[in-house]
Amino acid sequence: MGPAQALFDRHGDWLSHTLAVSEQACPPTTVSLPDGGRLQRLDTGLLHYRPPEGASPESALILSAGIHGNETAPIELLNALVNDLLQGRLRPGIPLLLILGNPPAMVAGERFLEHNLNRLFCGAWQDYPEGYETRRAGQLEAICREFVNETGLALKHYDLHTAIRPSKREKFALYPFVDGRQVPDQELAFLAQAAIGTVLLQHKRATTFSGFSSERLGAESFTLELGKVRPFGHNDLTRLGQLRRALVDLMEERPSVESPELQRPEIFQVVHEVINTGESFRFHVADDVANFTEYAPGTLIWEDADTKYRVGDQPEAVIFPNPKVPVGHRVALMVKPS
Repeated sequence: MGPAQALFDRHGDWLSHTLAVSEQACPPTTVSLPDGGRLQRLDTGLLHYRPPEGASPESALILSAGIHGNETAPIELLNALVNDLLQGRLRPGIPLLLILGNPPAMVAGERFLEHNLNRLFCGAWQDYPEGYETRRAGQLEAICREFVNETGLALKHYDLHTAIRPSKREKFALYPFVDGRQVPDQELAFLAQAAIGTVLLQHKRATTFSGFSSERLGAESFTLELGKVRPFGHNDLTRLGQLRRALVDLMEERPSVESPELQRPEIFQVVHEVINTGESFRFHVADDVANFTEYAPGTLIWEDADTKYRVGDQPEAVIFPNPKVPVGHRVALMVKPS
């Protein structure tokens, strides 16, 4: 029996197995790989790679996708990397924790089923009625902590997503807020190598997966937005080719270096958070506007009975606009270059 069959039974690969098993628990199983490393199935959609004995890694890596079930391109990318690992084409020198976050939502082709999994971390799952997504958030937190405790290494985490809304900047990274922290040059070099040309510095703590790993585990974490949501089988993974090569170099311990041929990512900061203030709230941004659409100084963005918000002295761009949120929730962010 080959390693893929031992891990994934008759289903052929990790993605097929995860979709077939979905909410069912899977007992842990470990296989040896051609490079001498070991790959362990921890549970449904969860794999832990340990490098060969004698390796001296300096870091460990968490790669996650499918936290939103309909964001399929990153899921397919991780599945392809696991196929390479099983067949000996990928030979990592560092420990890996590989995560497909929300299998039932993946099966349903939905962002989530009951609760947005990417708002349930940092213990927020305990504040919601029990369901699959709250249990999964607790499980993912525990498994990440176990991974950190076992490796004892500097941690990186890239949480891979795609978006329903188009974007003027197809690929961009969100850097979770940790007080006093700046993006390291090595991470900017990695993003440049991965053809991710924009970094948004988040302005406050968040209960996202990357927020959890940065705040609670001390990781260098990013949420990576990688283009448009499409169904399984309809993604052009060549558009993620540079990211794939950058990840392989990272896993095989070929460090990213700044190069004159690679454009350094542009860093943006949040200048205003738009909140739905109630019945009189009006949002003056079109429903179909793309992320990073720029507005000229003086443009009216929103108003209510007491307040009008206009763009300041420099142009500002809108990201994540969604006026159909409950009162008190975020409608959009206004950003500008840092």
